[in-house]
Amino acid sequence: MNKEDFKILRKKLGKTQIQLAEILGMSLKTIHSYEQGWRVIPTHIERHLYFLLINQRGRNDTLTPCWEKKLCDVKEKCPAWEFQSGHLCWFLCGTLCNCAQDACHKVKLDLCKECDIFKTLLK
Repeated sequence: MNKEDFKILRKKLGKTQIQLAEILGMSLKTIHSYEQGWRVIPTHIERHLYFLLINQRGRNDTLTPCWEKKLCDVKEKCPAWEFQSGHLCWFLCGTLCNCAQDACHKVKLDLCKECDIFKTLLK
């Protein structure tokens, strides 16, 4: 995630820099550093921002589980199905999607950001 993406997500959340710092449990200076490009934005902060955006109150769309969209035939073995979190498949490690099954969380997030399921969630 780059500084522009960070700022866009903060604005989509409708938060000031101070409010976002409080939500993320960090200093205002850290938020400034991310938005100025002085600090690299860690993957766990990127994941947290996407989680907040996707689960923001007031969404008008229904969230179709990943196993329905992908017609998954091994869903019963997947953490996304087990925890009824088909809209959070990108967030959970150990999911059984062929593209990201054994990936670490950074690689998995990068792969999932290209997935139609994830892109739909950000609309």
